[in-house]
Amino acid sequence: MWWIYALLSALFAALTAIFAKVGVKGIDSDLATAIRTVIILMLAWGIALYKGSAEHMSSLNKTNWIFLVLSGCATGFSWIFYFKALQVGRVSQVAPVDKLSVALAIILSALFLKEPLTVKTISGAVLIIAGTLVLIF
Repeated sequence: MWWIYALLSALFAALTAIFAKVGVKGIDSDLATAIRTVIILMLAWGIALYKGSAEHMSSLNKTNWIFLVLSGCATGFSWIFYFKALQVGRVSQVAPVDKLSVALAIILSALFLKEPLTVKTISGAVLIIAGTLVLIF
């Protein structure tokens, strides 16, 4: 089932790039990011409240909070730079370079989470990096 969610994530990420490119035209990219963030905030809290997930906030420990805050900060910076890149670059270049995050996540997960590196994951990361370099240069 995870792969269905991953494919849906990829579809919505692609739509994000298209919608954002049109949305940032003629406005400050930081304002665009702020507007997008409010929409995501309302959507995420709406889902959490609907599902009853918000009731479990008291069960979060210090580590949960620290790493969720760090993840939120990383996401915020990612969006700020992504919107700026979309504002000045082409979607066909920005979106694939942004997906370099896949290769970086593979490397970082091996270093920090001790996830195993297989020939398949290494090959995939190398191909993503190579593709990114082709698109940059």
